[in-house]
Amino acid sequence: MKTRERISTTVDRALLAQVRALHPHETMASVVEAALAALLREHRAAQIDADYAAAYAEQPMDTPDEWGDLAAFVDAAARS
Repeated sequence: MKTRERISTTVDRALLAQVRALHPHETMASVVEAALAALLREHRAAQIDADYAAAYAEQPMDTPDEWGDLAAFVDAAARS
């Protein structure tokens, strides 16, 4: 069972009105919880993107290996 935490905050009135119009049958608690979950997903996606960028900076796509190099493969695939 999830442990629940009560929060109290103020938000932009126009933003709240837009959310209520989009989700008229949802409780504010469920909307806030969904927004927090979306924020965490966005943060995780940004971390993954940063990890990929760091990996490609460390090992650029045009670095040859036993299979050739990924940049040449991408170029060849784009021409087909």
